[in-house]
Amino acid sequence: MTDAKKDELLDLVLTQLDDDQAQEVVSIDLAGKSSIADHMVIASGRSTRQVASIAQKLAEKLKHEGYGPVKLEGLPQADWVLLDAGDIVVHLFRPEVRSFYNLERMWAFGDAPPVAGTA
Repeated sequence: MTDAKKDELLDLVLTQLDDDQAQEVVSIDLAGKSSIADHMVIASGRSTRQVASIAQKLAEKLKHEGYGPVKLEGLPQADWVLLDAGDIVVHLFRPEVRSFYNLERMWAFGDAPPVAGTA
């Protein structure tokens, strides 16, 4: 995937998360730092129902926009749902679970803090 397409994919993900009222959206640039993805997006939902809804809507939107079927893990419990869109991995949490795992701290590189998503 070209850099422009990766940027479009990231913008689409961040916009959809904003539209679905995901909270505390953070994007972490992994390009050149990890082979799993170029970006990791972390967001919260207020409840398991909202987390599941956000994940399902995002997966459907990505498929509809031509980014292929994405892999979803963590449904139906929806405490932590992982959405794998290839170059972008999205983690959706209930706030308590997000706080416990603290992925932002684990994946922070050097002095550069994660970038809050603004769509």
